Amino acid sequence: MITFKQLEALYWIAEMGSFETAANKLHMSQSAISKRIQELEESFDVELFDRSKRQARLTEKGFELLDDAKSLLESRDALVERISSNEVLVKHFRIGVTELTAMTWLPALVGGIRQTYPKVHIEPSVELSTQLFRKLQDDQLDLIIVPDVYEDVRFVATPLKTVENAWMCAPHLAPHTSAMRLQDLGAYTVLTQGSSSGTGVVYERWLSSHNVYLPRTLSSDNLLVQVGLTLSGIGISYLPKQCLSHLVDLGMLKTISTTPGLPHIRYAALYRSDRQKGLNRHVAELASAVCDFSTLLLNRAS
Repeated sequence: MITFKQLEALYWIAEMGSFETAANKLHMSQSAISKRIQELEESFDVELFDRSKRQARLTEKGFELLDDAKSLLESRDALVERISSNEVLVKHFRIGVTELTAMTWLPALVGGIRQTYPKVHIEPSVELSTQLFRKLQDDQLDLIIVPDVYEDVRFVATPLKTVENAWMCAPHLAPHTSAMRLQDLGAYTVLTQGSSSGTGVVYERWLSSHNVYLPRTLSSDNLLVQVGLTLSGIGISYLPKQCLSHLVDLGMLKTISTTPGLPHIRYAALYRSDRQKGLNRHVAELASAVCDFSTLLLNRAS
């Protein structure tokens, strides 16, 4: 007897290009997805995949069945959509965020998603911007929230709010000044975020555009490490102003203004544009809803 699970296995293997990636997409083992295809082949007494090839390539009969499988699966989804809420159509939603987002408004975002889509299991991933973008490209994540530095027609990007950063240091490091020229930073060790960070990339380009040379820099891919080094008096760093205002109020950090001042960092939510068709459209619909909720959440927080 043919099942929807077997047809889903066929669809996603053809869509993803391999048994392994399709198994990851369906949250199952590779042996389990192979068994479903084997059961389909036994039901029809035909080979659906050409196993002489390295990639998962459908046979002629496989392509024929794939067309029917798509139609049946979409009809099933339409039926579920009519008699139930659309939240059940996406069981797992993989969202990637940067460390700053995880430390600030991620809990409220997850809470909002769960309230609206209670049957969706949220799978968060906290990594650097470049790692998140690569995982989105490889379909290992459904949506990412990162600094808005990626321009790519393959992705739908929703601009969110900006983050204000400020130059900060331990009070004893620069006790007699609260303002300096941007070029004067060269006299200090400057703590920066690495090139894998969207914020790091923005400020690296910005400093270069102002012909600022920093002979002593110490780079870190971890925001908490950057904060710790700044508190220790190792150097001056750019840090999120609102997030660390309590440390400034306690006198543990002091802010230093420069001329010109640091530009704000715009954040954006991204998801793949090819998820807007077929069975993938439900992921795109949820991603779009998350983008809308993120915008609303940040507007309330500002």
